[in-house]
Amino acid sequence: MVYQRLDKLDKQILRLIAEDARIPFLEVARACNVSGAAIHQRIQKLTNLGILKGSQYVIDPEKIGYETCAYIGLNLKNPEKFDAVVEELRNIPEVVECHYTTGDFDMFIKIYAVNNHHLLNIIHDKLQPLGLSRSETIISFNSAIDRQLPIMDMLVSDSEETTVG
Repeated sequence: MVYQRLDKLDKQILRLIAEDARIPFLEVARACNVSGAAIHQRIQKLTNLGILKGSQYVIDPEKIGYETCAYIGLNLKNPEKFDAVVEELRNIPEVVECHYTTGDFDMFIKIYAVNNHHLLNIIHDKLQPLGLSRSETIISFNSAIDRQLPIMDMLVSDSEETTVG
């Protein structure tokens, strides 16, 4: 993995836009005591380096009718078919995350469903045909913590550069 150097200004910009992705560049510039052009260039640099991965509105699934959030550990009959299974999972719109994992499961997914009956249909009709040897479903009642990773000063002062990945 390639690690990038962030200076004090980069960290300050990241902290501000992580709090509010819609903050105007000029407001960021004022808070950082630099020009709007400098902020635009830094944002572009952070995007080109892959540190920033775009911006988006966050839709609350429950507000649009998806009342059930579930995490499902999947074990494949043929683990060598990981890539094919991931491609099939991409075609299931209710699957919002997929992780390769260590431990008891080959992969771990996050799903939103309208209700428990809908979740059962997804598992039976869409997941089982992917060649699962077994699965384990955990239903989330509520998300207690849901946040961005903080921009921290990793073992050095703000006046020095920090290596992050």
